[in-house]
Amino acid sequence: MRLVSWNVNGLRAAIRKGIDGYFESLDADIWMLQETRVLEEQFPKGWNWPEGYSIHLHPAQKKGYSGVATLSRGEMKLVRTGKESKLDPDDSEGRIIVSKHGELTCINTYLPSGSNKQERQLFKESWMDEWRQWLQPFLSLKTPVIVCGDLNIAHTEDDIWNAKGNNKSSGFLPQERQWFSDLLNDGWSDVFREHVGEGHKEYSWWSNRGQARVKNRGWRIDYFLANPAAANLVKDISIIRQGGLDISDHAPVVLDLFDDKGGEDF
Repeated sequence: MRLVSWNVNGLRAAIRKGIDGYFESLDADIWMLQETRVLEEQFPKGWNWPEGYSIHLHPAQKKGYSGVATLSRGEMKLVRTGKESKLDPDDSEGRIIVSKHGELTCINTYLPSGSNKQERQLFKESWMDEWRQWLQPFLSLKTPVIVCGDLNIAHTEDDIWNAKGNNKSSGFLPQERQWFSDLLNDGWSDVFREHVGEGHKEYSWWSNRGQARVKNRGWRIDYFLANPAAANLVKDISIIRQGGLDISDHAPVVLDLFDDKGGEDF
């Protein structure tokens, strides 16, 4: 089974830039998109979702902002949108879709950005704390759970091209990095880092400033996290940098899973 997580930086713009070619070439069973920034009625005239998929689009209430979408080639059951919490209880910013695909649970997440504004940074950190607590019950499930999306944090110095120059930047603040360590200590696996090992620098997001994309001066802020049941099913994971050049400022992250019987695709 193939899963793809991708912050598309506006789905309408991504359509104009040719995301349909990536839908075809990557041929995923489940797509989890973030920052879709679109309502159903705003899609280009004549455009259609890829054939053969069930789709759930969860936009923000504010037009042109945030939003997530999950596409599934197989059976998909929508469990919920949002998280049970005091902060944005209705998920008005369109940040979470929980879906079931047979035994597999997928949690598509677009974690808020700090945006270098103190008020928004405090919102982000409160949201992070609520989200981490809300995720706890999923860890102990005997069935596989995958959490993915743009988490807007580079965890270690391996996940950012200029650690020293960004240690006061939202997304690489000491308390954010410690929070991510605590999240992993809870029992979640950072699938990409465990697959490639420490010391390997590969990025999933690049600033539009200067020549960051051309010079590969990026951050890895797009993740697949797995509970223990899902971690045992990992076959391969990769970041498709070209997608971050052609379509979005983020690259798609591709996860391939074995089934739980061992050896065959999930």
